[in-house]
Amino acid sequence: MSAVEKAAPAVTTPAIGQIYGGGFVTGVTRDPVTGQRFLNITAGAAHELVGKWGEYGEKIEGADSFTDSLANTQAMAAAGSELAAKVLALSIEGFTDWAIPARDVQELQYRHFKPTTEENWASSRNGDNPNSEPVGPLYSEEDPVQTIHAAFQEGSAEAFRDTWYWSSSQRSAYNAFVMLFDVGSQYLSAKSYELRVRPVRSEFID
Repeated sequence: MSAVEKAAPAVTTPAIGQIYGGGFVTGVTRDPVTGQRFLNITAGAAHELVGKWGEYGEKIEGADSFTDSLANTQAMAAAGSELAAKVLALSIEGFTDWAIPARDVQELQYRHFKPTTEENWASSRNGDNPNSEPVGPLYSEEDPVQTIHAAFQEGSAEAFRDTWYWSSSQRSAYNAFVMLFDVGSQYLSAKSYELRVRPVRSEFID
């Protein structure tokens, strides 16, 4: 380690649930190609939107990332997604880089902000998140538990609804990835359905 590196102040990552960057700290993801790390921030419940992902049967180039929420959302908007355009138009506490969360960013929302006390749906590959830090294991019925962050617990001001939320990660011309926020099921939904979105933004760490 060089003298400059030794003298550099340590960078402290804000804690999960901390109010920061226009929302609440959600966790860290790593780009699977570049290895770069990003801090993800979830907007408050007042900024949720509802709409369809896009046109059923239309494959959108550039909306397939599991980690790059903004790139996915920009590709969706360029292809005509009204929901994506609305998210990109958000300005929250001066921050204007909001996006629909990519699949592995959305998983962190459930992992850390699960609203209910219900058992998780421990099937398929629910919870598997190779791009989070730490890497996310498959859910069990008991893990994750209801969030420790009171504002996100069921019935509280910032809580996710007990329903399906869009991710910005496309699966095919017909479907995109979604998540059910009462039991943690990660599945697919037809792009033409109207579902909820909880916007996110990301900040480069290193």
